Amino acid sequence: MKRAFWAFTFALVMLFAVSSPSVGLTAEQPEKAPIAVGARGDEVRAVQKFLADGGFYAGAIDGIFGPITAKAVKEFQRNNDLEVTGIVDKETFAYLGRLTSEPSRYSRSIVMKASAYTAHDPGNGSYTYRGNYLRKGLVAVDPSVIPLGTRLYIKGYGYAVADDIGSAIKGNRIDLAYENRREALAFGVRQVTVYILD
Repeated sequence: MKRAFWAFTFALVMLFAVSSPSVGLTAEQPEKAPIAVGARGDEVRAVQKFLADGGFYAGAIDGIFGPITAKAVKEFQRNNDLEVTGIVDKETFAYLGRLTSEPSRYSRSIVMKASAYTAHDPGNGSYTYRGNYLRKGLVAVDPSVIPLGTRLYIKGYGYAVADDIGSAIKGNRIDLAYENRREALAFGVRQVTVYILD
């Protein structure tokens, strides 16, 4: 349900960002203003969600465009050969809409044994090793295999950020965070191909 809400919100933002229909007797409406540091609200929340789903953002999805969001936007722009401004303009909006597809380029891939976990599992906390609130899209790795902060794509899971560690996560093991135990239990333990995007 949350995913559908954010997809709908982003679709509305995109509609306003890329079109300027005439209304009544007035001339064309002005183009949607870019989103930058200091902005707040649902549009910022939608941008943060799409950046998080793309593995660019590990922070809170709180609707506040601060320095962490700006850094993620800059990384996204750099990765997509856009002008690196940290401002979400019309072109950046258009590229954000492409984050639902699989990556076309990556530096390497690793076959790993994957398990799933949540903040509700015994012995787990609500925050990752890097201090972010645990949610889907953040994964635990062995930093000697995959450095913390690395952007990843895991087939069947999606884009992720290596943001956590675990005592049992050594070597070619990865632990995928989910927001509820039902999803984590449904995932179980399986072999996955992890694509290193950085």
